[in-house]
Amino acid sequence: MKALDTNILVRFLVRDNQEQAERVYRLFKAAEADKTLFFVSIPVLLELILVLDSVYGIARHDILNAIEELLLLPIVSFDGQPAIRRFIAEARNNNLDLSDLLIACDAELSGCDKVLTFDKKAAKSELFTLLEI
Repeated sequence: MKALDTNILVRFLVRDNQEQAERVYRLFKAAEADKTLFFVSIPVLLELILVLDSVYGIARHDILNAIEELLLLPIVSFDGQPAIRRFIAEARNNNLDLSDLLIACDAELSGCDKVLTFDKKAAKSELFTLLEI
């Protein structure tokens, strides 16, 4: 199995570079035909969220919709898929930073009860605890 880098997913979703977007499209079509799987890690998903938000200015709900659509692709296997699904559900019900929320959901499904942070905004969520020691 090969892993996908963030820029592959960005080209697939944003199509801002037509040549690269076409190459990704051909890759994905060939993978469907060959029943090949590609791996997407949590760090790649975090970077994807940051790029779509900060570089392309894509709205929160559109980012969540794009991730949901990626989850439906039969050629993509996500690291921590239960955490990603929980993240999407949680993100639709609060305004916590998406990257913070994904970190918290991944930690929670890894057996952690809280994420320690210095981020006062994140600490307002029950998923985080402000480190004050």
